[in-house]
Amino acid sequence: RAITPEQREDLRSRLVDNLAAVRFAGSGESGVDNLQRAAEIEAKAFSAAERLGSDGAADAAVVREYSRAAGEMMTQAIGNVDGVSADDDDASSSSSSSSEDEMSGLAGLIQRLALKHREQGGQLDQDGIPVMPEPESREPLLSSFDIAGVAEYIKSGKCKRIVIMAGAGISVSAGIPDFRTPGTGLYDNLQKYNLPHPTAVFELDYFRENPKPFYLLAKELYPGNFPPTPTHHFIRLLHEKGLLARCFTQNIDSLEAAAGIPGDKIVAAHGNFDAAHCLRGHAADVNDVKAHVDRGDVMRCKEVGCNELVKPDIVFFGEALPQRFNRLAATDFDDCDLLIVAGTSLAVHPFAGLVDFPSEDTPRLLVNREVVGELDPRMRSLRQMLGRGAGFDFSEEGNYRDALWLGDCDDGFMELATLCGWGDELREMCERK
Repeated sequence: RAITPEQREDLRSRLVDNLAAVRFAGSGESGVDNLQRAAEIEAKAFSAAERLGSDGAADAAVVREYSRAAGEMMTQAIGNVDGVSADDDDASSSSSSSSEDEMSGLAGLIQRLALKHREQGGQLDQDGIPVMPEPESREPLLSSFDIAGVAEYIKSGKCKRIVIMAGAGISVSAGIPDFRTPGTGLYDNLQKYNLPHPTAVFELDYFRENPKPFYLLAKELYPGNFPPTPTHHFIRLLHEKGLLARCFTQNIDSLEAAAGIPGDKIVAAHGNFDAAHCLRGHAADVNDVKAHVDRGDVMRCKEVGCNELVKPDIVFFGEALPQRFNRLAATDFDDCDLLIVAGTSLAVHPFAGLVDFPSEDTPRLLVNREVVGELDPRMRSLRQMLGRGAGFDFSEEGNYRDALWLGDCDDGFMELATLCGWGDELREMCERK
């Protein structure tokens, strides 16, 4: 029996909204190894969620099997959350055996959390989701929740270590499309490659089966074809002012380095074209890889007896992120005085979960074309129950530290630079390019 589009979308949205539970539970007291394990599980789960949203995943049996496995992975990663056992008999016995409930492998996790919450005297809403008490009001950390408030904070001298989280939106003005903007995004313009679904071009299984589309796409995206944007220059300006702690980027275009930002200040969370390996791990010459990409030829490993496919060190769905990402994420965000998130949909985990890594006393700024990373109250309650952050909060009632600027990144950062008194410097840097 095929599930309805409404059921499929409901399952997909619930899965995506809950993915951060794995990330946060895995980054607790047990250290980097557990964080890495949780990140790997979450990457696989998100890849499956992307497939779930496509028309090719409408079979009920496929969806149920996937969601069951995803639920098992999440419960295994979370393990015992504040005494909530993964094999709690009471919670298991209360679950329904209907096909609708079977479709969600997350139901057991939510029920276990709800049971523990109820035992501690907490309340549940009509759907059995834990209701958290209203948070106590906090003194605002910014004079205003906009660019002006952030500029004032930077100029106050209290802000000495700024962490940047950058997505594809900061490179759009260079001529590189982002991934998810309807009509112009990369995923909407991959039909010419005849992919089974847009994200297949970054999936290992599909790459093994048909590497040609990735090589064709890589030719379009290869570094050197595009100049840095004003946003990249702004990040370099922060470095020159001694304020840049680190730039965590999802982008594979290497424009941060092209703008002159030192390599030790850049964390390429999803890899880039600076190195390459075959699928068995043998290193490949990047110049040779580029020559193959330029010709549109698929490259294979030259190690004796190997002949495996070669790809640049770009992280595909289902692959672990670089260890440097996990190591620095565990320290940089705790130490930062300001987090700036720019040009990202915050849809890909574990990167998206970084917004909650700074302490609760750290201001945050989102510079984006649309609001992202803000959860509805029910999901915020579930995340708070796990003892972790709950995304941005731009509401009038709860906001005490999150600033928002909606529009193109270049315009936002030019305004921020101007209000900080750096406008002429940034314009000069952009003109020198």
